[in-house]
Amino acid sequence: MLEWLKEPGFFGTHATVGADMSQLMATFFTGLFVIGWIQAKRHRADAHHWMMFGGMIAMLAFFTSYYLFRQLGVLAFEGKEGFGGSQALYDYVFIPVLTVHIILVILGLVMAIYMIVLGFRAQQVIDGVRSLRETLLLTTWRKIGVIFGTLTALVMLLFFSRIATADFSMRKFEVYASLLAIIAIVFSVEMTIQRIWPNGARRHRALGLFTMVIYCVLFVTGSTTYTMLYLLYPGKIG
Repeated sequence: MLEWLKEPGFFGTHATVGADMSQLMATFFTGLFVIGWIQAKRHRADAHHWMMFGGMIAMLAFFTSYYLFRQLGVLAFEGKEGFGGSQALYDYVFIPVLTVHIILVILGLVMAIYMIVLGFRAQQVIDGVRSLRETLLLTTWRKIGVIFGTLTALVMLLFFSRIATADFSMRKFEVYASLLAIIAIVFSVEMTIQRIWPNGARRHRALGLFTMVIYCVLFVTGSTTYTMLYLLYPGKIG
């Protein structure tokens, strides 16, 4: 699998298969987010729900794969040899854009998990019609502790069940641990944000706009690094 991802890509650029897969998937789930957002503006709640849910699941699946294989994307630090432009362009344009992108990736993953959960918690379906509930939507530290403790126990059970098998690798465990860390951050975000927007419907609308902006900027920064690495200033990679 790793060797295949290192082969020349299918877009006809200097990119690898992994880099082209990254760009293709980013375009796919960003497209779903944009379509879902348009559906929300048109008050088509059911179409909005499934478009956003599908986009976020695709995003989470992609970035999990990206971390596991470490080749699905243009956005790993490849070193200066991977960039064919000048040192000044590398230091003052490429690296800042890449850094912003990586920060937004982490924030985007947190918001993806958070918005999936919030979307299901804040909605109601009456006579087949989906809508947001204009009611208080609050949780407690006790409930969070139970949920997070259960998830942690499942991850540790999986870890110990595979630690003596050929299927186990520390990289996979790092993925599970990273997901737990993200979930812990999501819970912390929830406890903070519910004080600002206790109304579930208002919280969903406000954070939905914030998340949409993140994903659009994420796509722009990712496309910028792809273009610089594989179209404008290709180096030794690809």
